[in-house]
Amino acid sequence: MSTNIGTLKANEDGIHIGRIATLGFSALIALREVNSNNERAPTFDVMGLSPDRRTWVKIGALWEYTANGTGESFLSGQVDDHTLEKPLPLALFRQQDGSYNVSWRRPQTRRAAPALGNEALPPMPLAGADEPVDGTGEPVGDGLGDSTAPAPSSRRKAAAPKEDVPA
Repeated sequence: MSTNIGTLKANEDGIHIGRIATLGFSALIALREVNSNNERAPTFDVMGLSPDRRTWVKIGALWEYTANGTGESFLSGQVDDHTLEKPLPLALFRQQDGSYNVSWRRPQTRRAAPALGNEALPPMPLAGADEPVDGTGEPVGDGLGDSTAPAPSSRRKAAAPKEDVPA
């Protein structure tokens, strides 16, 4: 599920500017086009307005991608700042009026799922089923597993105090 966290609109100079906001981060940002011959260079730098509103600071980058299913192009990247615990991933989608909707989605971790067939995992045993049992179905051992510690013996009585015997 993605969440819309802002909108960028072109100003009179054609620069897309807008605010992005989450519960923990808020910034006025602008997109600065990157002019590079490197095909791996980002399409835009994400610039954040400093708190004193005097300078723009680079806080991220965006690359242009094309959606496989629809052929629609979109921008994807992240912003980072020392106030953030980790970078904030963004995707920007162009609207019919030329503005961009800025969305955030929690990154999904890839999980290695077992394949079906011969490599599938066996069924999980029931609780206690991994305890060794004898022929009667009763648990075997002292409950210590493969411990090298001696099995507990019955409680010992406290030693009686020694009486002083005159010599």
